[in-house]
Amino acid sequence: MTAGARGRRGYAARLFGPFRSAEARRLATMFAVVYFAQGMWSLPHQAIYFVLKERFGYTATRVATLMSITMIPWLIKPVYGLTSDLVPLFGRRRKSYFLLSTSFAALAGLVLAAVPEYTPPAIAVLFGIMGLGLAFTDVLVDALMVEHGRHLGLTGGFQAVQWAAIYTAAIAVGIGGGRLAERGSLRLGFLLAALFPLVSFVVGLRVIREPRRARVAGQFAAAWAAIRGSIGSRELWLVAGLILAWTFTPSLGTALYYYETNTLGFSQQLIGNLAALSACGAVVGALAYGGLSRILPLRRLLNLSIGLGVISNLVYLGYRSPTSAVVIDASTGIVSMIAMLAFLDLAARACPKRAESTFFALLMSVYNAGTQGGQIVGGWIYESVGYGSLIWIGAAATALCWVILPFVPIGRADRPADLAFAAGPATPAA
Repeated sequence: MTAGARGRRGYAARLFGPFRSAEARRLATMFAVVYFAQGMWSLPHQAIYFVLKERFGYTATRVATLMSITMIPWLIKPVYGLTSDLVPLFGRRRKSYFLLSTSFAALAGLVLAAVPEYTPPAIAVLFGIMGLGLAFTDVLVDALMVEHGRHLGLTGGFQAVQWAAIYTAAIAVGIGGGRLAERGSLRLGFLLAALFPLVSFVVGLRVIREPRRARVAGQFAAAWAAIRGSIGSRELWLVAGLILAWTFTPSLGTALYYYETNTLGFSQQLIGNLAALSACGAVVGALAYGGLSRILPLRRLLNLSIGLGVISNLVYLGYRSPTSAVVIDASTGIVSMIAMLAFLDLAARACPKRAESTFFALLMSVYNAGTQGGQIVGGWIYESVGYGSLIWIGAAATALCWVILPFVPIGRADRPADLAFAAGPATPAA
């Protein structure tokens, strides 16, 4: 066997080896199913954009602003985290809430599909209500990922599985969403999206193993003390600042949709297919990060991610035809996913013990708020100074993260996952 072949086998072993244990496989399977279901929430998105643009005459900025309503449940995720960490339901911190939240998401989606007449505010509010159940489910699954991922040395690996699953769903969303948009089939999109939380309910019922615990005097006080003690953590807030700087950059997002339709004349089906192609690239990037996180220090991955982010912005200057769109969307799908997972891995490793749900939710709320703000600012820049200027501004804003990164005290979290696990992972909280 050649040295190159041995190296490839070694990398493959590091990427897939951790999931050979029964516990890791069980958790990875549940994470994949839940994140796939979460990804299918986006199935009606393109049809929503199409209806708002064509039927109601909304501009890019107005669409981005209206759809911010649907992001509100994702911005208050720390509330769900506090609830789960501090107030066990039927003696469990995770499982009981998980079954309740997936049921709520499915019910809200079915109600949305049954609404007799849609208006823009009704679409945004009802879709946001469905997102409330999914956001709570997301917090609970992320808490399990942090707790068990640190125990097994697999925060990066588990997040790679999660995001490979959500972007596998995005492939279906890209293809199916394009067809729904072509036909203006909002109701069917809402109905299909509502079915997947039911699948999560069944899987969570079978897979989550959390013993019921009797209430113990001082349990609430101990958990609250852990949360209060972490609020003033300088490291945690510097991590939050870096994540906000990374996400709150002027984004193509909605502006790219308007550029594709108004300037390039792309059909709705082509736009959907390009989204699916980008999602294919994201799946590749997620699987690649699962291995990279086990062999490279986190700080090096973050530096690499910022560079990839700058490049991912600039290549869109060549986005001028279906052929260039295929090449750019596929390649940026890969590198953007690697970059995103590096920042999510940083968030997971920075969370304090006994308050994993609260603080990972807090950092993800920062991530979501920055992303949505970047969408709105990006839409405004696109309408004010044009597509090319938006790309240059976005690239420059991304590069500014290199200025902030040296001040973030990553510490022990900087170790590759293999070394961090070998150094002695903590036992996960129940």
